[in-house]
Amino acid sequence: MKIKLTATLTPVLLSLLAIATPVRAENPDHVRQLLLTGACANCDLSGANLDGFHLIGADLRNADLSGATLVEANLEGADLTGADLSFANLSAAMLTNATLDYAILDYVNLSEAKIYHASVLGTSMEAINITNAEVVGTGISIGGGTVAEPQ
Repeated sequence: MKIKLTATLTPVLLSLLAIATPVRAENPDHVRQLLLTGACANCDLSGANLDGFHLIGADLRNADLSGATLVEANLEGADLTGADLSFANLSAAMLTNATLDYAILDYVNLSEAKIYHASVLGTSMEAINITNAEVVGTGISIGGGTVAEPQ
């Protein structure tokens, strides 16, 4: 009787754990590589929680950071050329001198971010949130139209 009850409860418990466990798509090896080396070009970091991480000068070219959280992350001088940051949360992040050329910033939360002299040539920026962000010397603006690089 005890064995039968355990066999019946095991699938139920496993299915409950699957529902309760948050979905994480990032590759743990890629997260480890980024933290150890500061370089993770072409990495899968989608959905990763990188809140508060110091990623100064990190090489994240063509990385998939879609849906990642980088709240209060320091990305000063980071190279995010061609990276997919769609639906990422970068609120209160530091992006001074970051390179975001040809990146995808669609639906990104940049509220309260500090974005000084970042390069955004050819970057897609549909429906970004820049509420209370400090944007200086960077081609990010509100109101639609073409985003131009500062002179």
